[in-house]
Amino acid sequence: MDDLDLRLLDGFQRDLPLETRPFAAMAHRLGTSQAEVIARLTRLRDEGIVSRIGATCRPNTAGASTLAALRVPHRRMEEVAALVGAEPGVNHAYLREGSEWNLWFVATAPDAAALAESLARIEAATGLAVLSLPLVRAFNIDLGFPLIGPRRAMALDRPADLDALRPRDRALMQALSTGLALIPRPFVALGQALHRSEAEVISRIRALAEARILTRVGVIVKHRALGWCENAMVVWRLPEAAVETAGTALAGVPGVTLCYQRRCVPGLWNWPLFCMIHARSRAEAMAVLAEARALPELARVPHRILFSTRCFRQRGATIEVAA
Repeated sequence: MDDLDLRLLDGFQRDLPLETRPFAAMAHRLGTSQAEVIARLTRLRDEGIVSRIGATCRPNTAGASTLAALRVPHRRMEEVAALVGAEPGVNHAYLREGSEWNLWFVATAPDAAALAESLARIEAATGLAVLSLPLVRAFNIDLGFPLIGPRRAMALDRPADLDALRPRDRALMQALSTGLALIPRPFVALGQALHRSEAEVISRIRALAEARILTRVGVIVKHRALGWCENAMVVWRLPEAAVETAGTALAGVPGVTLCYQRRCVPGLWNWPLFCMIHARSRAEAMAVLAEARALPELARVPHRILFSTRCFRQRGATIEVAA
């Protein structure tokens, strides 16, 4: 990749120009041509560096989702990972070290009932019990951290305005979770597929982004392919009453790329506070963790570090299933 590739990826992870010719607007800001932007994005997508040009959807707004895990015997890992990956709504799946729960995945579905059915199918297919940890509270769920330059704290999450959601938005969100066509006027093509006008499509994307139902609209990258190979999921055990203060402080540590509270499961999982650290080396990740450990809110708080060692799947969420 050259400098223009990096500026293209880093500068448009959010705030995709919501105008009739978004790639032309990107080209204008980069000092190049629309054709060059489209050609580069196409190449980066084909090389597995870009997941899509589209959006990330806030969990549990138009659809339902959960972070889940399985305790998989190592001799069965390939088999079980394939079975989990065969479930259509599973959009992320990783092998992690540091816990008996070693296969972690995000399951998504159009609604809570469909999500429960999906988890039940995984249990039936694998013969293993699923640990489901739904989101309770988000402190930072924007993974669009800077790819170049110094690390900085991400902004605290802003609650979504669910009143902004309209019935026809689900199909639009599913399309954005899959990705826009890399053509000069992608919103025309999207509108034709959804039987809506270009202006209406752009207007609804803008409204959903302003309402934080879309957490990001832009270039969605695959961090591992860009050299951010170390992904530490750090879980913290602390009382419910202390989670909000600790989570707010933790989300403010530069290098903490995600931070949220998830539901505990008595007897199985009692680590409610999660953060993610994406880094280019394990030493870099541990340096970020050292800053987190030094926070007064997390002093002497028990925690576990679950580094991912393999990515089995990474793609957009399932919000609506095609009829």
